[in-house]
Amino acid sequence: MNELEKCMAGEYYNCHDKIFLELKAQARRLLKEYNALAYEQKEEKADILKRLFGKIGINVSVGLPFICDYGQNIYLGNNVSVNMNCTFVDCNKITIGDNVLIASNVQLYTATHPVELSERLTPNWNLNDGQYFCRTYALPITIGSGCWVGGGVIILPGVTIGQGSVIGAGSVVTKDIPENSLAVGNPCRVIRKINAEKNYDEK
Repeated sequence: MNELEKCMAGEYYNCHDKIFLELKAQARRLLKEYNALAYEQKEEKADILKRLFGKIGINVSVGLPFICDYGQNIYLGNNVSVNMNCTFVDCNKITIGDNVLIASNVQLYTATHPVELSERLTPNWNLNDGQYFCRTYALPITIGSGCWVGGGVIILPGVTIGQGSVIGAGSVVTKDIPENSLAVGNPCRVIRKINAEKNYDEK
């Protein structure tokens, strides 16, 4: 497998490999252009997002400023609102369903490192071999249709938030949240069930 395939498979990968540097450079160019646009330049914004993201549905808005790593690993459904100052570290796939609200200052992190120092440091690392000094891997994030993610929420690698759930402002989501749940806190925990009627997907 090449380094990109390793990354998408959730294995250790070299984040300084040429392919990632090229993807980042392309994303940075598009983001610089995007973040310089005026609020009312909706057609220009939509055109850039189509080039930046892996998939984008209809009626999608992404507030300024917006930051992401590669862009191509972000998949958005229909009727999605991403408010200002959000950061999507899309080293692996970020999938967001239909009818989703993402509030300001939300951070989605797919990339991570081993907790144990002996595992985190790259074996036999040296400055000239093109490797990053720490081992890195990335796990996908999924936010189901009908979700509302409150302001300042942080979602960690590998997390799935079930359809219709609401994540309270300031929460740190470290584990999967089941569908139709109100969840808050650090670490984020389910407070109660919500949504007697299920109607999440765009018709």
